[in-house]
Amino acid sequence: MDIQVDTPETTKAPSPAIQRQLEIWRIFIRNRKASIGMIVVGSFVLLAIFGPIIIRQDPHTFTTDVLQSPSGSHWFGTTNFGEDVLVQTIIGARFSVFMGLGIGLITTIISVLVGLTSGYFLGWIDEALSLLTNVFLVLPTLPLAILLAAFLPNKGPFAIGFILTITGWSWGARVLRSQTLSLRNRDCVEASRASGESIWRIIFYEILPNQTAIVAAQFFGTVTYVILAETALEYLGLGDITASTWGNMLFSASTNSALLRGAWWWFLPPGLCIAILGAALTFINFGIDEIANPRLRNESGGVRRLLKKFRV
Repeated sequence: MDIQVDTPETTKAPSPAIQRQLEIWRIFIRNRKASIGMIVVGSFVLLAIFGPIIIRQDPHTFTTDVLQSPSGSHWFGTTNFGEDVLVQTIIGARFSVFMGLGIGLITTIISVLVGLTSGYFLGWIDEALSLLTNVFLVLPTLPLAILLAAFLPNKGPFAIGFILTITGWSWGARVLRSQTLSLRNRDCVEASRASGESIWRIIFYEILPNQTAIVAAQFFGTVTYVILAETALEYLGLGDITASTWGNMLFSASTNSALLRGAWWWFLPPGLCIAILGAALTFINFGIDEIANPRLRNESGGVRRLLKKFRV
């Protein structure tokens, strides 16, 4: 019985597209900013998933331990109603993290569809989509979100998600439209068009893969915007005040004069969580920029070599 053994000559090499994606992934893993950011974001995602499962305590349970500083029984202290701040912080992570990731994904999908369609078809389709995009670009985002949140009858997460989605897609669509205009006449696109490929296959298989870094950076940037905007709306009292979120924790601490009472443990945990999560998402964005722009990657490597040379 003959046994065929693959030799270097007979083994099929990966396609150029797969090789490029593997190289990008290796660069991403080696990038310190991206790696640190992914570890921190992954930790918050795990906390949002498993935290409420492990801690089954109601975050609004009133106790007699009123406004106590951090101790062995209450690691993050308590509020003026005796609520455990640690429990509220863990429960609030689920809403804030999932709200940011979910709305960021939906907003990115809308931006991709509008930007690629507008940049590829041109004509009246481009004019109509560009007009719509320009209208939302000139609107002040946060004041519009505050106005809509103030007048909508429903103050729940769906209302906030709707507000942040319609106010956050336009800038990404504009960037993707510009890139699509520069890619629609590339040789690979012309070859696919000449071979009879469908329009949507050309858009999603030829043009979109060349904008992966832009889409990824847009996604993480949108997630950062959503988390900060959602916190700002809830801090102003425009969200569902009965929900356990980081923004409502800050709103409750502000309305009950936690700072004047010296209860720093009431507002510091949610504030630090928002700051750390926002910084981690920004690190991922910086890492994606270095991957997409070799010049930035080379400059970053040069600075590290210079600091190592002078032992700084």
